[in-house]
Amino acid sequence: MSVARSPRYAVLALSIATAFAASAVVAQDAAPTQPPTKATELQTINVTAEKRVENLQKVPISLTVLTPDKLEAFGEAGDGVLQLASRAPSVYAETSYGRIFPRFYIRGLGNSDFDLNGSQPVSMVYDDIVQENPILKGFPLFDLEQVEVLRGPQGSLFGRNSPAGVIKFDSKKPSQETTGYAKASYGSLGTANVEAALGGALSSHWSGRVSALAQHRDGWIDNNYTGKKDALGGYNDRAVRAQALYEDGDFSALINVHARWLDGSATVNRGNAIELGSDTFVPGFNRDQVTQDGRNRQHLFTWGSNLHLNWNIGDYTFTSITGLERATMYSLGDVDGGIAVAKTPAQQQWVTAFPSETADALPHDRQITQEFRLASNPQDQWNWQVGTYYFNEDIAIANYDYNTLNNHALDGFAVQKQRTTAWALFGSTDYKINDDFDIRAGARWSHDSRDYHVDRFLSPIGGGPLSLAASPHDARWSGDVTGTWTLSPNVNVYARIANGFRAPSVQGRVLFADTISQAKPETITSYELGLKSTSWNNRIRLNADVYSYTMHNEQLTAVGGDINTTRLINARKTDGYGAEFDLEGYLTPNFIVTAGGSYNHTELKDKDLSVAICGAGCTVLDPLNAQGNALIDGNSLPNAPKWIGTVTARYGIPYGNSGEFFIYTDWNYRSEVNFFLYDSAEFRGKPLLEGGLRLGYNWNYGKQEVALYGRNITNRRQIIGAIDFDNRTAFVNDPRVIGVEFKTEL
Repeated sequence: MSVARSPRYAVLALSIATAFAASAVVAQDAAPTQPPTKATELQTINVTAEKRVENLQKVPISLTVLTPDKLEAFGEAGDGVLQLASRAPSVYAETSYGRIFPRFYIRGLGNSDFDLNGSQPVSMVYDDIVQENPILKGFPLFDLEQVEVLRGPQGSLFGRNSPAGVIKFDSKKPSQETTGYAKASYGSLGTANVEAALGGALSSHWSGRVSALAQHRDGWIDNNYTGKKDALGGYNDRAVRAQALYEDGDFSALINVHARWLDGSATVNRGNAIELGSDTFVPGFNRDQVTQDGRNRQHLFTWGSNLHLNWNIGDYTFTSITGLERATMYSLGDVDGGIAVAKTPAQQQWVTAFPSETADALPHDRQITQEFRLASNPQDQWNWQVGTYYFNEDIAIANYDYNTLNNHALDGFAVQKQRTTAWALFGSTDYKINDDFDIRAGARWSHDSRDYHVDRFLSPIGGGPLSLAASPHDARWSGDVTGTWTLSPNVNVYARIANGFRAPSVQGRVLFADTISQAKPETITSYELGLKSTSWNNRIRLNADVYSYTMHNEQLTAVGGDINTTRLINARKTDGYGAEFDLEGYLTPNFIVTAGGSYNHTELKDKDLSVAICGAGCTVLDPLNAQGNALIDGNSLPNAPKWIGTVTARYGIPYGNSGEFFIYTDWNYRSEVNFFLYDSAEFRGKPLLEGGLRLGYNWNYGKQEVALYGRNITNRRQIIGAIDFDNRTAFVNDPRVIGVEFKTEL
């Protein structure tokens, strides 16, 4: 902790102490209330994984639910949606853009493409609206009911671009009951978080809810080249959501409006940070310092609205879901992460082969979606639903390059434009053949077309003006069939066969190339055998599965390398298999533990597939072809850890009539990952174990709480990503953050 920041801690501590005392007085003066029943068994978790409300234990899908208490702990240090990395079996996430461009992987399947036009095989759905562009996927997590992670192809009900799975976010909805909360925290690095929500009845038919989030971090990384202290690493991230719900008999309408504003640093690249021949930091590396001659800043504004309409018509429910999402952003970074000319001999180790300073922008991104769905109301034997879906996106992307040595003058400019139209017809059915056997099946017909155009106006490498276009399109079936056997009231087993696809993609980063690249549609067929069980008087819940899949024409992105560009390629075949489990249990009424883990094996099978190797000097472990490219047949997929594990534990000690001291800890682990398609000694991340700790006291039956927290409490320093075209540039995880938090509920 620096001296300059210590007064803030004193003010914060005084504020929290005052709030603590005031809340205690209110609690003492208030009339006695009926204490809530102490949970001694696991509560039923309802999910909407198949677009209807069902008990988690009855849904035959590999599925993890992250509840608000877990999300609250994971995000205490200001982490965005990337906090979900390794927090559920088979789920990993990374980014090279900072807080605005998460890239998710499920069962090893993902996409490391950093283009704003990049598609991903993990679909993210926020309040039933698909967030297609990667920029939209970074919306902060606050005031959520829960997060559902659906593993494996979801080709029937979610369709295109979900061959790996779906991550589904559900906001807390308005109700006639007055509810709300407010919480504030402050920690090291000047990390501050304020979050609040308030909802209740507006009239006999209308209810509303408003929630907001503000996150801040001071700059904490010094730039030794400019001499500026705390120059990088800071941000101001704000988001708001307003909802109104109308209910009248068999009709309801839910209106949702949301927005996000972000200003701060882009990812801070660390030039020459990786030791040649090793995946370790070079001597003298300091996470709190950089030596850079380029600029770094980031701005984002997104907003959207959606309308959910439901009519209950006798034995059926008709649903209409309309969504609009818009985004603008600009992100500028010192890509090489170092300097061109050293001012002192000590700076010589940070000199890079050539300066690279680039920016990407979204002048506009507009997405419209519409879904109509007709479903049977819940029946004992037979349930079904049918629907239509429409998607339309209009996006413009600007790519810039700046001459660092010429006062950062613009020397490269290109604009990409794309219009995407997709539509689908889908249906699913669930039929209970007898008391012990149930079968589910679904199918979807999808059509996808894109009109893509890119214009280069200025090239940093001497290329002239350029104009290129492409119009990929595709149409195909996807679906699933699942059988579920009820072995006892508390044990189900299921077998599932599912397929899915990702629509064709196009890539056109033409600042450093004269061509665009396209990828054919990828398809996947997956087999899964699972168990869902509860035991010990409903105090233990264990869900587990094994799976295997084969993917054809997997879309891959060859990033960087010695050709200094990206290109899309298709791998002839990719095989994967593994196992996953989720465990939750009350060991005592005051001690609850959760655990999850996975083993994921991935293997590329394409003897002729090759990619460019590093341009910065590295130790390539793959065989090379005649052109000097790496042959990647047999390699695992990038950013695909074999092992993922997560554990949480909470122990409470009752105190007085309504209070409790508690300790909560969470730990997540992922094994080694490769950053690129080719294998090298340098560009990989060592196994990573990070933990969090929370010590606190709550009173008034949990309605008020004060706690000390720590994230990355072991202060682990780890390489979590890299750039390979100019030098051995690294991305690094955040240091330990320790702070204090106060929360109150209505």
